Amino acid sequence: MSGFKSDFLHTLSERGFIHQISDESGLDELFRKETVTAYIGFDPTAPSLHAGGLIQIMMLHWMQATGHRPISLMGGGTGMVGDPSFKDEARQLMTPATIESNIASIKTVFSNYLTYGEGPKDALMINNADWLLGINYLEFLRDVGRHFSVNRMLSFDSVKTRLDREQSLSFLEFNYMILQAYDFVELHKRTGCRLQMGGSDQWGNIINGIDLGHRMGTEQLYALTSPLLTTSSGAKMGKSVNGAIWLNPDMLSAYDFWQYWRNTEDADVTRFLKLYTTLPMAEIERLSTLGGSEINEVKKILATEITAMLHGREAAEQAAETARKTFEEGALADNLPSVEIPAAELEAGLGLLTLIVRAGLAASNGEARRHVQGGAVRINDEAVSDERRLIGTGDVTADNVVKLSLGKKKHILVRPA
Repeated sequence: MSGFKSDFLHTLSERGFIHQISDESGLDELFRKETVTAYIGFDPTAPSLHAGGLIQIMMLHWMQATGHRPISLMGGGTGMVGDPSFKDEARQLMTPATIESNIASIKTVFSNYLTYGEGPKDALMINNADWLLGINYLEFLRDVGRHFSVNRMLSFDSVKTRLDREQSLSFLEFNYMILQAYDFVELHKRTGCRLQMGGSDQWGNIINGIDLGHRMGTEQLYALTSPLLTTSSGAKMGKSVNGAIWLNPDMLSAYDFWQYWRNTEDADVTRFLKLYTTLPMAEIERLSTLGGSEINEVKKILATEITAMLHGREAAEQAAETARKTFEEGALADNLPSVEIPAAELEAGLGLLTLIVRAGLAASNGEARRHVQGGAVRINDEAVSDERRLIGTGDVTADNVVKLSLGKKKHILVRPA
């Protein structure tokens, strides 16, 4: 359906967030006539979300920006099971302590995009452990489990794909979709939540929640999913050759985050401006007309705007300036990522391959060796071809650093400690 009348769905539609909606006209009318509460669930599988999850956070942001109430649901309960949707094998089970630690770490990012509080349009952060951990199993089977058809559950693509490949699906994982469905019903009871949003891989799980709500006597509930994004070359969002693009600043610097978006493929720039920034659509349309060398300036705008939302405007502008000094002036910028190496190790001489790995520019000595053999490694802007080279105090510059570079865009300052 085109031409949504509600501000929220119109905004999501024109910016490219919508993949499927369970009842387009009904949901559009709901958003027009009242303040709607909606949620997205985030399972704490790591200490940080990565850039692939940004589209979900931005959907919550736009919901609040258009006058509605978003809920970020932390999966403290479901995280103990693990979402099996479209996974080839079972997730490694996490301890309760790890789950709690991951949630505490993940939560810090959301306040950069949402305003939390007690007001009618303030965002809520809720942990499904609040109700899942205290469930009486027999009562749950009787009151909730009886509404689920195993035949139907086996027909869902997320399950069917796994079974068709003759890959084991444990009873534990099979229960995940029941728990997620119950979350929707419980949130409706507690907050009046009418809508669950998520990636397109969550469609079956969300529809389960709507069906369960209908059977348990809730108001009409709704589903809205976003497309699972890849880059124009087919790469997954949130991943790079050097690993995940984490959102937490203690796991990835503002500079490296900025660089990831600066390296966006030309064909993706306009799409990412719509999805990941709050720039007005008129400005995005203007920027989309720029081509040739000007597109590099648009990429800098993209990187700075996305980084500003996560890390703050000052950190984003510092990252942009660091990149300018490094690449355009060839200067040594203090804001480059750095790693400390004990001075005693440099005095004794530290192997080049070891240093590359410890600086995070390679995952193994073998990968580091390939970088050296390919001519991609430089020390203090001078190419290095000898993989057996030792890095010592003689390489420390007057600025008391060793500049280690991989290619044109990855630089680390090695500081004696």
